[in-house]
Amino acid sequence: MMTPLLRTALVAASLALTACSILPKSDPLAVYRLPPLASNHAASTGTPYRALRIATPAASRSIDSERILVLPEGDVVKSYAGVRWSDPAPQLLRDRLLDAFQADGRFPRLSGDNANIAAEVELDGALNAFQTEYRNGAPSVVIVYDARLVDTATRQQLAARRFAVVEAVAGSKVPEVVSAFGSASARLAGEVVAWAATVR
Repeated sequence: MMTPLLRTALVAASLALTACSILPKSDPLAVYRLPPLASNHAASTGTPYRALRIATPAASRSIDSERILVLPEGDVVKSYAGVRWSDPAPQLLRDRLLDAFQADGRFPRLSGDNANIAAEVELDGALNAFQTEYRNGAPSVVIVYDARLVDTATRQQLAARRFAVVEAVAGSKVPEVVSAFGSASARLAGEVVAWAATVR
């Protein structure tokens, strides 16, 4: 004989299953990586640089995430719906910098902060912008990176510089935005490499 308690439990379970079957299924997120660097980059020549480690830059909580940020107007921060980066933005920039330094040819002893490898100089800093901004109704990708080169033995700052790039987006769709992020980050990384090579 079914007890009232058992009957109540069965009814509750049945209702829960029914509710699960009528809830709308969420669409899967589209995951984007930064487009790779162009492969036609000619390696530079010159005296090989000291062992260099590329650190993941610090960032605010909104930037240190996998959301693809957009400022549609003023200082309102939003993100594109249904999409995300493959990694948090600071990690994307670190990997982009690593690729650019490796392609340059003057930095044979190179590592990231995700590897336990000794280095003589460290490139670190802060990622202060990694977003799309609408300016006069048109979207542009904005990346701002405050870079520092630090002697790892003495912790003395060797040099510091702010890098800022703005790249117009050829449209308003997410793939076009991602393409602009690829171009902007490649340009910024190239500027960082050229600057770092002058610091001895």
